[in-house]
Amino acid sequence: MDRETVFRRRWLILAILSLSLIVIGLDILIITIALPDIQTDLSSSVSELQWMVNAYTLGFGGLLLLAGGLADRFGRKLLLLLGLTLFLLFSVGATFAANPAQLIAFRAGMGISSALIMPTTLAIIKNVFPPEEQSRAIGIWTAAAGIGVPLGPVVGGVLLENFWWGSLFLINVPVAGLALIAGALIIPESKDEQHRGLDIAGALLSVAGLVTLVYGLIQGPEWGWGEAGTWSLIIGGVALLVGFAVWESRSPNPMLDGALFRNPRFSGSAVAITCVAFSLFGSLFLVTQYLQFALELPPLDAGLRMLAICVLIISSGLAPQLVQRLGLKFAIGGGLAFITAAALVLSTVDIQTEDRVLVALALLGFGLGMAMPPAADSILAASPSNQSGAGSAVTDTAMQVGGALGIAVMGSVLTTSYRNDLPALENLPPEAREAAEDSLGGAAAVADQLGAAGTELMRAADGAFEVALSNASLVGAAVAVVGAVVASIVLPNRPLAHGADGAPEGPADAGAETRPDEGSELPANAGASGRD
Repeated sequence: MDRETVFRRRWLILAILSLSLIVIGLDILIITIALPDIQTDLSSSVSELQWMVNAYTLGFGGLLLLAGGLADRFGRKLLLLLGLTLFLLFSVGATFAANPAQLIAFRAGMGISSALIMPTTLAIIKNVFPPEEQSRAIGIWTAAAGIGVPLGPVVGGVLLENFWWGSLFLINVPVAGLALIAGALIIPESKDEQHRGLDIAGALLSVAGLVTLVYGLIQGPEWGWGEAGTWSLIIGGVALLVGFAVWESRSPNPMLDGALFRNPRFSGSAVAITCVAFSLFGSLFLVTQYLQFALELPPLDAGLRMLAICVLIISSGLAPQLVQRLGLKFAIGGGLAFITAAALVLSTVDIQTEDRVLVALALLGFGLGMAMPPAADSILAASPSNQSGAGSAVTDTAMQVGGALGIAVMGSVLTTSYRNDLPALENLPPEAREAAEDSLGGAAAVADQLGAAGTELMRAADGAFEVALSNASLVGAAVAVVGAVVASIVLPNRPLAHGADGAPEGPADAGAETRPDEGSELPANAGASGRD
């Protein structure tokens, strides 16, 4: 594909990439509202239901770095199309799963497919857009990635009201199919033609480290944070990832240049993204608990309220201008300040103040759109063009690990605080007491069985949940503050000129720098691209 054609089609290519991201985001939360129906139809245990959710996260988070390296080696378009094809096939399998084991396996496959898709989308952006447009394109990329998550409960609610639970996965087929066909026809291939071979040791270390770490975070709430097994996995995962970073700095053909980890733009932005994801996904988990159990809203109504976060569309469009006018650290730190404010507002919520949840979601979305595009752009700009896939994977890995950590930690604080603040329920039978102490939803189920006597139980449970929600939200606020402090100290204030740290500096240089990346050249008049 010639360079002029690629340049003309760049916004259409971005639309295809955004569609791919939205379908990935839909599947993060869409299954949660169907769990009661799935439990009934497949006779699933509670543990099996948890793994239907977690298998996607484990497959997604564990293979991101490897997928980025494979994209650089074998082709970013190839990995994208492979990921979309597998995602489509695994979605069909999940639709017609006959037992819990099959559904868990297909969900894991969907997660692995998503790991192939996500880093390639950001790497392709770097190869088809001129440097001066990349910030704007990444803002749209952030909006697409963020919108899919709250859309999941809405789409799922509509489907469940009219069809069976398998329709939640079947909806992926036409969307992924459209992205697959359009991508095959329109997206150019790009890869490192001078790649010196796959870094097998680095690939194994990255997969082993991420899978171990994410698995430890998933199991923490179930096993208990004081258990040796939990911390063995977490510490082991961190150690393997440190080993990965050390190996990459010494490997003759690294997946990712080890020197990047010493670049404050790269490492500081990665820390900021991790803190954003911690507070974002942790807060979304709390909000879903509040809407479904405290307010007892049906799935569709709960999902519609979650759409308040879509204000990120506005802030992600403003982010590039904020970076240019006020600087990188202000944009990222300011976004984290909005996320801090969102968590603080959420900490004041009670059963009668639903409007504050909407305010918190709007602040959360605005902060996400303000912080994520410049942070992702900073990582991408610091990454050499021939390693844009692996560099993109760092952004995605920070999001996945931060999100898993946020759900695990803030969810555990919610559960622990709820149990500690709930008064003694010695008048209840052991089984009913255990259910009421497990969650607000369990308390509601017990209260329904008690009839009029259940009113006092629900009053106590609601009060305990409000305290727990406040405590868990304050944890999210604290982590967002840490991210803002890191951004203000570590990140330089001036926006990075693409090319300063391995990326092309300007349109004319872009073709020379990325010439080994087939299909990535830009026309000589790219500097005027903002008017196209």
